[in-house]
Amino acid sequence: MWKDRVLTAAVPMIWGSTYIVTTEMLQPGYPLTVAMLRALPAGLILLLVVRRLPPAEWLVRIVILGGLNFTLFWAALFVAAYRLPGGLAATLGASQPLIVLFLARSMLGTRLQTSALVAALAGIVGVALLILGQQTDLDPIGVAAALTGAISMGAGTVLTRKWQPPVSALTFAAWQLTAGGLLLLPIALFFEPGFPMPSTLNLAGLVWLGLIGAALTYFYWFRGIARLGPAAVAAFGFLSPLTAVLLGWAVLGQALSLTQILGATIVILSVWLAQRAGRHELVSSAHQAARA
Repeated sequence: MWKDRVLTAAVPMIWGSTYIVTTEMLQPGYPLTVAMLRALPAGLILLLVVRRLPPAEWLVRIVILGGLNFTLFWAALFVAAYRLPGGLAATLGASQPLIVLFLARSMLGTRLQTSALVAALAGIVGVALLILGQQTDLDPIGVAAALTGAISMGAGTVLTRKWQPPVSALTFAAWQLTAGGLLLLPIALFFEPGFPMPSTLNLAGLVWLGLIGAALTYFYWFRGIARLGPAAVAAFGFLSPLTAVLLGWAVLGQALSLTQILGATIVILSVWLAQRAGRHELVSSAHQAARA
């Protein structure tokens, strides 16, 4: 179980590089195209690896999951990344674990634990402290995109647990990435024509976001949802803005204040508390299943 937690926790830490890669390595002004180029090639590569297409009875669910987890979420993510400071976008996105708790309660019948709720609220506070002192221009489109992304990913996380096909996590990731990328393709072509020829630096950024930040990480993310539960996995998402801030400090030379260090500490404690709540929920579910 601890290996599942470590590998799942590593996923949002890798995702924390999205903001710095987007702003430093990618062509500005093409969020939908970048989202499509991140999802579709990764999905097609994984399909070549697993060599299995979804059965007809699963197509609608796969399209919904791909739309929530990738089409809508990534489009919103990159719009927010281009229009907001990384820290502000991450803080708004940090509402996702709280959203997951309430969606899991209504859609999965999961008990809403006080400790899990406290962990989610503490994580939001910790992330907010992490970005104090940064520029916080409230671009309304960027704010709306960040919140839309949090809701979309939250719903996708819960439904990924609710709809579990009898296939491996790698196959499940391949289906969703491909569906999300295919949905993004006509949208990107319509709204963002004339995407310029990418440079070597642009290609390196896309390869990192696609192969590592999508194909590899979503395998472990979906496996974590199946094994640990959506609430425990969503709490790991707080590690993404923490990583983004640390990368800004280490790579871009951004200052790291005592307030931000306090925020980082709160984030780590909130993740730990959420994992304790998640373990209790898994034990309780196992006991209920045994009694049934």
